[in-house]
Amino acid sequence: MQRTPAQAAALLASPDDTEAQFYEALQHADLDRLMQLWADEDEVACVHPGGPRIVGLAAIRAAFETVFQRGAVQVHPERVRRLHSGDCAIHHVLERVQLHTEPGQVAPTSWVIATNVYLKTALGWRLVLHHASPGSPGDVQELVAEAGTLH
Repeated sequence: MQRTPAQAAALLASPDDTEAQFYEALQHADLDRLMQLWADEDEVACVHPGGPRIVGLAAIRAAFETVFQRGAVQVHPERVRRLHSGDCAIHHVLERVQLHTEPGQVAPTSWVIATNVYLKTALGWRLVLHHASPGSPGDVQELVAEAGTLH
């Protein structure tokens, strides 16, 4: 079923809504749904772990087509930290990724550190940047410094 722009915007009422749909689209290898989440801007960008910067909707679509050729991406957002200011939201996410294995084998876990940037548009909150970097099991423990005086 194709959604109208008003229906799509209602589903993307917050950055959290858009982020939930992004990870769900990855988990189902749903390329069309994934691409509906991106802002219609020339400078949208995506960086996959260890990969180059991909700019523009056509290039991002092609990159995810390649990713989905291997199947769905079993990625689960964990430890999301949020910064929201006006029409922009930035989410720092620790992603838990279950790697592909042969049937019957236990899938090893990989960790990825991602930054997702959302922009509020007339069609709801849209993704403008997904930047993912390789992580490690040590990233599960966050290093958080208390705010202090610089002088």
